[in-house]
Amino acid sequence: MSEPAVITPTLTIARPQAGEYAPYYDRYISLVQGEDILNTLDQQRRETMTLLCGRDEEDGDFRYTPGKWSAKEVLGHVCDSERVFAYRALRIARADATPLAGFEQDDYVRNGPFAQRPLADLVEDFIAVRRATLSLLRNLDEAAWSRRGIANKSEVSVRGLAYIIAGHELHHRGILVERYFVGSR
Repeated sequence: MSEPAVITPTLTIARPQAGEYAPYYDRYISLVQGEDILNTLDQQRRETMTLLCGRDEEDGDFRYTPGKWSAKEVLGHVCDSERVFAYRALRIARADATPLAGFEQDDYVRNGPFAQRPLADLVEDFIAVRRATLSLLRNLDEAAWSRRGIANKSEVSVRGLAYIIAGHELHHRGILVERYFVGSR
């Protein structure tokens, strides 16, 4: 005999308000439309996968200007940043009051092996990271979403971090479309 389906009530996560994140992150949060952040994050996974699937290694290695990150490095940066933001969300959601350090994105890219990896592997990594982020966020209770902590010397809420993750990905996907894959080179 099969187990009865467990129905989890849908939780509405309000947009974060000013003061729930450092003003710097307004540039990302303002890109996120609507208030269904979990659906937005899931839809982004599909949209980014569609943008990147079928691209070849030349596309992945492309730099629109010498010294800029390659498309592979941009994707690696998005994955690393999402891992950091999701880790912060986990710690804060669990009421860990320990201040969390910042991270230097250029060092992460410089020391990440993104250029040596096939683009298809990096796309799979993005999918895995986003699924893990969604699993974490979908399993938070209502109280966890409004908890706040300190990350990179600024107060941030869990819902602020969810919107930062989404906005950061949108920002970089926009750059990939506008500067890397213009007219599908």
